[in-house]
Amino acid sequence: MATQQVRSWHDPAACRIREVLNRVGDKWSLTVIHELAPGPKRFTELKRDLGGVSQRMLTVTLRGLERDGLVTRTVHPVVPPRVDYALTTLARTLLDTVMQLVSWTVEHVDDIEQAQQLYDAKIIAEHR
Repeated sequence: MATQQVRSWHDPAACRIREVLNRVGDKWSLTVIHELAPGPKRFTELKRDLGGVSQRMLTVTLRGLERDGLVTRTVHPVVPPRVDYALTTLARTLLDTVMQLVSWTVEHVDDIEQAQQLYDAKIIAEHR
């Protein structure tokens, strides 16, 4: 499948591809993958380091990434319980792409902001 060309976005294979792209392209997944790149982290560390993510949304994101085989969840039998999250080997194959996307974003965030401001000004001017 990986080397197959998708002929139509209505193709069943394309639906599976969209599902994966939706997962890795959602609001928090790429950020979680980026945060786990250096090594395993506890839930509370991730929540603190991500800033702005709710506990529920982080839980949903981590469960989705775990289901997709991108994150492992390890429960340590201690009191209080300790849970660590880490990237899988599969996620590490995605990591270079994630890092390139993060780098591109850092490099172009000002350009995008400027384009947004120009667009917004144009829309306001058109509606006067």
